[in-house]
Amino acid sequence: MGRNKQYNETELVEGCRKNSRLHQELLYRKYFAKMMYMCLRYTDDRDIAMQIVNNGFLRVFKKIDSFSFRGSLEGWIRKLVYHCLSDYYKKHSKYIQFIVLEEKDDSVQNLPLDNLYEEDILKLVDTLPKATKEVFILYAIDGFTHVEIAKKLGISVGTSKWHLSSARIKLKKLLKQYDEIYKNAG
Repeated sequence: MGRNKQYNETELVEGCRKNSRLHQELLYRKYFAKMMYMCLRYTDDRDIAMQIVNNGFLRVFKKIDSFSFRGSLEGWIRKLVYHCLSDYYKKHSKYIQFIVLEEKDDSVQNLPLDNLYEEDILKLVDTLPKATKEVFILYAIDGFTHVEIAKKLGISVGTSKWHLSSARIKLKKLLKQYDEIYKNAG
């Protein structure tokens, strides 16, 4: 028995429930890369991503007793890490909704943004085209200026501003669609 033995998910979970450091390490190693990749989709700062992943696994180990094997273990872990990602941005970044609505636009002022969770907004951001999403995240979440973004991505300042404007337009449209769904559900 030990590091060379292959454990199935049930054995890993049961070991973690008994606070076995070996089982915790094996679970961490098994899912680390996937969780790190998920976090790196929202920030290119590896230190921040690592902090979020580690906080996520700490949450996994604290809540392991609540895992009931109804869904996949990976999906359950992903959900907890994603909540840590959301919590991080809620605490450390400008609020995305303010960036989205920074330009005056009466058509979105009365949207029920309070009903959106940070993770819902991050999911909307994830639907943006790759370059537009990258600029938006660097600006709205990571706090870079257009000059810094242009240098970092090898684009012009004007292109950076265009991508941010495009992101705002697309996100406003998505928020309006969300508002329609919300109104129809209520």
